[in-house]
Amino acid sequence: MSSTPPQPSQREFTKLQELAYALKIGDVMTSPVITVTPETTIAEFRHILRTNRISGTPVVHKGRLVGIISIEDLIRALADGQMEARVAVKMTPNPVTLRADLPLVHAIEKFSQLSYGRFPVVDEKGNLVGIIVPQDIIRALLHHLEREYHEEEKERCYRASHLFDDLVADSVTLVLRYKVKGRDLSRAGEASSSLRTTLSRLSIAPRLVRRAAIACYEAEMNIVLYADEGEITAEVHPSRVRLIFSDRGPGIPDIELAMKPGYSTAPEWVRELGFGAGMGLPNIKSCADEMKLESTVGVGTRLEVCINLP
Repeated sequence: MSSTPPQPSQREFTKLQELAYALKIGDVMTSPVITVTPETTIAEFRHILRTNRISGTPVVHKGRLVGIISIEDLIRALADGQMEARVAVKMTPNPVTLRADLPLVHAIEKFSQLSYGRFPVVDEKGNLVGIIVPQDIIRALLHHLEREYHEEEKERCYRASHLFDDLVADSVTLVLRYKVKGRDLSRAGEASSSLRTTLSRLSIAPRLVRRAAIACYEAEMNIVLYADEGEITAEVHPSRVRLIFSDRGPGIPDIELAMKPGYSTAPEWVRELGFGAGMGLPNIKSCADEMKLESTVGVGTRLEVCINLP
């Protein structure tokens, strides 16, 4: 299945978008976490907020996250004259959480969708490991923008793109391969991060590296979430980057339907992690100059993405 190349404006991605995919939530969150218990009084909770200059905390009982309480809850308790009430009465139980090992883009999407002021962050076992607020994201993005700017300045003298000019052959192709294991969320995104680093060191234009990295990330996550295993092959030619994603998994029953924005067959556990919005394949298409998708139900899927180099 070939797709019509999108217009140039559709394929422009910013450095901030790239960082949102490259950084993990665990890189940005605040840790250790200040917490309260269900038995903490609202008066004690107010003192904790004042002392630590924060606007909310997770509620933990016997080491388990049971709720979250914010300054808004405190204000309502003040208005009702309930300063001796317990946190258990005022908290929001069973709060929405984020996984520390998932990319930052999922935190950004959750803040946008739900308009919450904070999210508790848990590890793969569900243990509370941090908390994230919008200010954490802003600080982290600004810090990494500054750091990467200085790193790019230092590496300007490294011109690995001359590699093709220096080799004598009728044609030259650099081939990179990455193995991807299904359901291994702890390593999700490693292949796309490695590819991004390698393409940057080859002095490929940053805007093209961003497109390749975002397409690779979306495809890699599809393998992790839906397939048993897969492989990513990146072929770097003098005139283009060709990405091939192949997996052994359930396959796609209806490719045309799967390409429609918002269409998803993701199971509930995938949606709970913040995935399954039905934008993975459309996002990949927006990054590509050429795209080809083939799939056999019960066997697996093969996706090919080409990004032209100037």
